[in-house]
Amino acid sequence: MGQIAVQTSRKDQLTGDDGEGFLRTDGLEVSMRTVVGITGASGTVYGVRLLKQLPSPKSVIVSEDAAKIAEMEVGMSMEDIAALADEHYENDEMFSPLASGSVRFDALVIAPCSTSTMSKIACGIADNLITRVASVALKERRKLVLLIRETPLSAILLSNMERLSQAGAVVMPASPAFYPRPETVEDMIDFVVGRVMDELGVENQLYRRWTGKAPTGSRGPRRTRC
Repeated sequence: MGQIAVQTSRKDQLTGDDGEGFLRTDGLEVSMRTVVGITGASGTVYGVRLLKQLPSPKSVIVSEDAAKIAEMEVGMSMEDIAALADEHYENDEMFSPLASGSVRFDALVIAPCSTSTMSKIACGIADNLITRVASVALKERRKLVLLIRETPLSAILLSNMERLSQAGAVVMPASPAFYPRPETVEDMIDFVVGRVMDELGVENQLYRRWTGKAPTGSRGPRRTRC
């Protein structure tokens, strides 16, 4: 699939039909292909919310443990999550097109990313589809974002994160901020997911950005919750 380009009007901004997710320049519209991996850490809601917000084309890979956790945390089945993407793969589908560097995708986000998955990627272990796609992202110099959901962090984990950062990955602990004065858990989720989308270069209005001034209490139009 790779990048999709069609003729459109001149707009030098990140936008789409819904105001999000497309880069339009010089009459050319380009959308990015994103892969979302959901692993067996608490916080499957981050991956679900991200899938709902990302523009197409998008693919999802859900690990077996992540599917069990999703049932407990958000009441969603593997099929429910798969329906949020344009295509989905089982984590043991090592013959998936995504397992090859010859197949184009622009970014992989693992949300949430377990520390086991993170450590495997740091050590070059590609024993399932998520870790293999991460290996492809690193070797092909594509965007790799790891949304880590763990605390505290041992010296071993910190060392692995340093190796990944040096290799070009973006390591993001799922750390919501409180300057936007979140009123609900969903507000805190949106802050984290919005920061992930910022890393991908996808325009979003999921959270109130820092202005150096105290929030007024107005958030603008309310967002659709996951």
